[in-house]
Amino acid sequence: MKIHLHQITTNGLHLEGEEECPIADVAEVSCLGPLSYDLDLGVSEGALWAQGTLKQKVELSCVACLEKFEHEIDVSEFTLHTELRGPETIDITPFLREDLLLNMPAYPRCDRDGGRVCKGPKIAEPACLPTEPEAEKREHDWGALDKLKIEEVKR
Repeated sequence: MKIHLHQITTNGLHLEGEEECPIADVAEVSCLGPLSYDLDLGVSEGALWAQGTLKQKVELSCVACLEKFEHEIDVSEFTLHTELRGPETIDITPFLREDLLLNMPAYPRCDRDGGRVCKGPKIAEPACLPTEPEAEKREHDWGALDKLKIEEVKR
């Protein structure tokens, strides 16, 4: 999305609409429509700032059952502050792309939103975490340090 700086008035600029999906080239992700945006932009002291919301529907593969499912990436607090290097236009697509990727689930599961039941294996509780009765019996971590006797050094 290219922003023409002469369009931004002293009161700022409000943009909302749809743009081509900026993460279409990412493996394991299929865009299901355009990127929806609602942004407020402004210029201050040689920098461009923007804030607003981004929404992108994508199709992901579940890490448990490998079935494809629809997910909406919702960036509810998109913010941007970058120095202006050119006189007329700036492309903010890399910033939009980065925020979308950061808000995408690292391990997408089809049952994440509660609308489906995943056919894949269930996630077991980690064996390394103690259960509650075991945690109560456990000695305090600082117990060994409480027994330590330190002599004060006089100078």
